[in-house]
Formats: sequence, C-alpha cells, structure tokens
Amino acid sequence: MKRLWLAALMFGGFGTTAVACPDFNVAAVDAYEATGGQLRQPRVFNVVAGGENYIWNCNNIQPGTDQGAGYFTTQPDFSFTLSGMAGLRLVVSAVSNCDSALLINTSSANWYYDDDDNGNLDPRIVLTRPVDGRIDVWMGTYDGAYCNAQLRMETFAR
Repeated sequence: MKRLWLAALMFGGFGTTAVACPDFNVAAVDAYEATGGQLRQPRVFNVVAGGENYIWNCNNIQPGTDQGAGYFTTQPDFSFTLSGMAGLRLVVSAVSNCDSALLINTSSANWYYDDDDNGNLDPRIVLTRPVDGRIDVWMGTYDGAYCNAQLRMETFAR
C-alpha cells in the first residue's frame, strides 16, 4: 500500500508538466515554394500573430540572433521551401497591430529571433547567406496577445 501511495505522489503530485514549444517537426499551417528570383518581388502573407508557448521556457531553442521574450504556437505558421538562394540575402519582416515577434528555423537547423528591428514594435530578420531548403516561420507576440499581422519576404543581392 505504501508503494502505491508513493507512486501516486510521483505521477500526480510531484511529476513535471510538459512544456510545449515551437516545433519544426510539426506541419506548418501554410506551406509555399519560392525561388530567390521570385522573391525579388516582395511576397506578403496574412497571419494571426501570437501563441501560447513562452519562448524562455523552451531550452531547445537557442537563437543565433537576438534572444528575447515572446509567445509562439507549437505549429509553424509557415514553411517555405526555397531554391536559387545563392548570392542573395533574404529579408523576413512583419507589420502588425501589436508588439509582434518573429522566430525562424532554417534548413541547417539554426534558430533566429527578433522583436523590434522593423520599427514600430515589429520584427525583421535578415538571413545574409540563406541556403536552399526549408525554413519554418512563427509569428508570435512579445506579451502573449493575439493580433493581425502580415509577414513579408523579399530577396536582395548580397
């Protein structure tokens, strides 16, 4: 009886809760293909920014750029399969109705985060040497609110 009680305490009272985090293994809400040449003309995508996962609770995400606060969904908002990226810079930015944040995972498994580099509390990330392959993009918010946003992707010569 004592063992049963201890087991109940371990699984119920003292067990750890699972922390959900952005996960590039989960299929994105929307998926697109584009070449670097096609992105010379900016492409804009509507999205609701926000999420339930607080980024500082996600030890598996170590951005190579800014590290800051933000709430993101588990599922990526977008997956882009990119080709023809040699010699280009990829600028991923957002315009939103709130304090939005941006999280990217590249095909080489690098994480990038930004909160305000696009001005007006909106994010902007510049990938200076993007490689062909898939990138996953999450549009979150700094404070956990949800709001309408637009994600913009555009390439420029290096």
